[in-house]
Amino acid sequence: MPSTYEEAINSPEAVHWRQAMDEEIASLHAQGTWRLEHPPQGANVIPGKWVYKLKRDANGGIERYKARYVAKGYKQIEGVDFDEVFAPTGCHATVRAFLASAAAEGMEVHHVDVRTAFLHGELEEQIYCEQPPGYVTGEGGEKCRLIKALYGLKQAGRAWHRKLE
Repeated sequence: MPSTYEEAINSPEAVHWRQAMDEEIASLHAQGTWRLEHPPQGANVIPGKWVYKLKRDANGGIERYKARYVAKGYKQIEGVDFDEVFAPTGCHATVRAFLASAAAEGMEVHHVDVRTAFLHGELEEQIYCEQPPGYVTGEGGEKCRLIKALYGLKQAGRAWHRKLE
């Protein structure tokens, strides 16, 4: 499994990793995740990185190559890049009690998986991130001004929760 962009594009599976990265970039653009801007002097520009994963079928064969561009949230500065990060989640005991109650009443339970959920959450903060390796565009010096949350940001979960409210 590649751990860097360079490893991915120089691997025997480079064509598959490139396709996965192209799909991720298309998704980020479709969501309006960022726009390119020159950051103000002294802005904290957060680095990002590609994360690669193989999705396997029941027999262990490769079903899909996946690539995500994530922000290195540990480089964020509290009070500058984020303030609040809390997002409520259901505790396991509550979920189990809910499922047991639904089963006892003969009710159907449905769930939904929102693709790229965190990318739907709009940011309140002015955050800049490096452009993804292999996808740098513009005239030079532009960074990604994040409009919506990017995986890895400390406040990504909170932004998604606010979107659901």
